[in-house]
Amino acid sequence: MTTRSRSRFSMGTLPRTLLLVGVLLLPACFRLARNPPPVLQYTLTGPPPNPAAMTSGITIGVRRNDLAAYLAVPSIVVRRGAHEITTSEFNRWGEKLDEAINRVVSAHLANAAGVRAVDVAPWAARAPHDFVVQLHVARFEGVIPAVGEAARVELQIGWDILRPLDGRVLVRGTTDERDLPWRAGDYASLVQGLDSSLARVALAISRCLSGFRNDSTPPANCGTAATARGR
Repeated sequence: MTTRSRSRFSMGTLPRTLLLVGVLLLPACFRLARNPPPVLQYTLTGPPPNPAAMTSGITIGVRRNDLAAYLAVPSIVVRRGAHEITTSEFNRWGEKLDEAINRVVSAHLANAAGVRAVDVAPWAARAPHDFVVQLHVARFEGVIPAVGEAARVELQIGWDILRPLDGRVLVRGTTDERDLPWRAGDYASLVQGLDSSLARVALAISRCLSGFRNDSTPPANCGTAATARGR
């Protein structure tokens, strides 16, 4: 009888003990759940507007760009080696990346000499433009290469200059930058590097546009005037 009584007492006490332990652990679980890493959002800044508005010069329309599918995500992309793509849930773009790139490149173009106005798609129907520009974004990321090599910022953007009347491609160029260093994990410096690289994309386009003799004759070697670095 004593043995059976002890057994009933032990089996009855065990669930209550487990329940007590669970109750004691709950505050710790809630504390952990309430303290996840903060989500950081970043934006591309671009240049401040030029206070001296141009009253003459060319007008440019910038089409919606062609963004590589793997870049069309909220998280900032980092490439490891040749094939691995990683994204951070806690380091994200604060706006759609294709729209941000167009905004920054357009702002740089608007500040270029000889440019009167720049419109970003969608623009008003029948908006008059001397030239239309379209970007093709193939790379826009940080790269962590093989062991022993420094991490770098990588940008590869093709750009077309088109005639508005019929959409004829007048010039195709590419800006390719691969040698700007950054410290792996420092997303603020990565975004800053990408931001500054977009200024050189706009510079290559504006230099090309400034060499046109009319609305359809590009200067010689215009498409090769883009920046090519790190090769």
